[in-house]
Amino acid sequence: MTSDDFEKPDPILSADVSGGASESLSAEDTVARLEKEVADLKDRLLRALAETENVRRRGDREREETAKYAVTGFARDVLPVADNLGRALAAIGPESRGKDPGLDALIAGIELTDRDLKTTFERNGIRRIDPMGERFDHNFHQAMMEVEDPTKAPGTVVQVLQAGYVLRDRLLRPAMVAVSRGGKSDAAVEPEAQDAGHTVDTKA
Repeated sequence: MTSDDFEKPDPILSADVSGGASESLSAEDTVARLEKEVADLKDRLLRALAETENVRRRGDREREETAKYAVTGFARDVLPVADNLGRALAAIGPESRGKDPGLDALIAGIELTDRDLKTTFERNGIRRIDPMGERFDHNFHQAMMEVEDPTKAPGTVVQVLQAGYVLRDRLLRPAMVAVSRGGKSDAAVEPEAQDAGHTVDTKA
């Protein structure tokens, strides 16, 4: 054996070393690629879960809105009934009572029906708007005319021609009113002071 034999690398050992480094590098690449894929899949999963939760919340809100305002159409149809009962009671003067048992029974029936209807309205979140003496508010009132009244500040409701109604926080019908045109100024009263802090949906 000569000195040249010691200086030449063993081709088999060289191949093994090179192959091991290549395999190690390939494994690291594979692990990195898999970790990236896992991270990508995790991100997609989280996004899908978030979207599912958003859809669920939207569905819950829509169901709540439907339940809260399901009686909107029916309530609007019943409002004229409440108006007519109110007109009937307003037309009954004190002199009409106690003279005819039949008329007294009819009056009692109208009053009972009116009370029952008001109770039903309250139970379903329907509230009457009767703004006599209040500051005009376009969110709840509809001005039908102006009236000269020197004792009232401009924009004060001096007559309610037809009561309004709201269903929870949604306007069913604005109150039809007459407002004062002249009179004493009332700078201390702001137009929205009457309903400050209260909002209503007027687009229903």
